[in-house]
Amino acid sequence: MATILSTKGVTKKFGNLVAVDSVSIDVEERKLSMIIGPNGSGKTTLINCITGYLRPDGGRIIYRGRDITKIPPQKRVELGLTRTFQIPSPFRKLPVLDNLLISYSRFNPGAKVYNSIFRPRWLRKEREAVRKAYEVLKLLNLLHVAEQPAENLSGGQLKLLEIGRTLMTNAETIVMDEPVGGVNPSLAHQIFKHIKDLIENHGKTFLIIEHRLEVAKQYVDHVYAMAYGKLIAEGSPEEVLTNERVVESYLGTTEI
Repeated sequence: MATILSTKGVTKKFGNLVAVDSVSIDVEERKLSMIIGPNGSGKTTLINCITGYLRPDGGRIIYRGRDITKIPPQKRVELGLTRTFQIPSPFRKLPVLDNLLISYSRFNPGAKVYNSIFRPRWLRKEREAVRKAYEVLKLLNLLHVAEQPAENLSGGQLKLLEIGRTLMTNAETIVMDEPVGGVNPSLAHQIFKHIKDLIENHGKTFLIIEHRLEVAKQYVDHVYAMAYGKLIAEGSPEEVLTNERVVESYLGTTEI
């Protein structure tokens, strides 16, 4: 399978602290890749660099063969690279359906004053947006809460809504920070099953950070392990989670 996203020696410093130290990864298309490591290992800083929320001090980020190191986050979204955050941030008073439609609005030509003059064109796009939103709701098993305000959703449903909002863009590669953090085990497995379905049946690629290794390891294709800002291991879940350096990095424990 082809590489869709790469980092080439990415480094990020905060003063004298080297948060990410010359990290290179290659994320395969239509796979679920995971970054693990103890707190402070540089995982979130790395994905902030990948998605444009931080500018690396060194190295390059390549997406579909294009150097995107210096382009802003929204441009990366337009190219198909998007992300969700550890704490979901929907418009909590708005219905779930409206949250999805707002996410689509940037890609709707009717949202631009010039294009709004051509009423048939933007009406067609509005209908397309609603159709797509209902497809996403059905796909993520959120159809029954479409008219409910987002604040009524459970923690797991909010995580699914975050995925849904990315799917309303032209997302091909979705970067997620702890997609099952704070979610009960049953719903955590459901979220990962949705992610695998999006990969296998809809051609998406996922790069995630996750601490719930006991849940995630059965779904993940490739794992990157970080410690002290460096990449210390990569490979299959079985290879990485039994790697001595990885085990030692988790507070000196002998088992993960």
